[in-house]
Amino acid sequence: QVQLVESGGGKVQAGGSLRLSCAASGRTFIIYAMGWFRQAPGNEREFVGGIRWTGGTTDYADSVKGRFTISRDAAKNTVYLQMNNLKPEDTAVYYCAAGSSLARLRGEPDYWGQGTQVTVSS
Repeated sequence: QVQLVESGGGKVQAGGSLRLSCAASGRTFIIYAMGWFRQAPGNEREFVGGIRWTGGTTDYADSVKGRFTISRDAAKNTVYLQMNNLKPEDTAVYYCAAGSSLARLRGEPDYWGQGTQVTVSS
């Protein structure tokens, strides 16, 4: 099994920045991609972005391209989500996810974190 623990959520004004972290533990050798989803009240959970563990290839939702950046620290088994120029519509619970490939991560991750709240005020 793989355990994912997020940190770094909080409240910020529109135009501000936040960085989320997600540390993986357990059988991390089976992870080939990690990333982030989010779910706003009344909405379905949506893919935000992901990164391939080897090579660092990234994939982003159109709604966050140019504002959000995903990176990883392989030595720490940690993935980061740097969020800049935040908008009120970015308000959601953000979930870390891991999968056996970047494609699988986008569609149906194998593992989930517990989520961290991000609130952006106007």
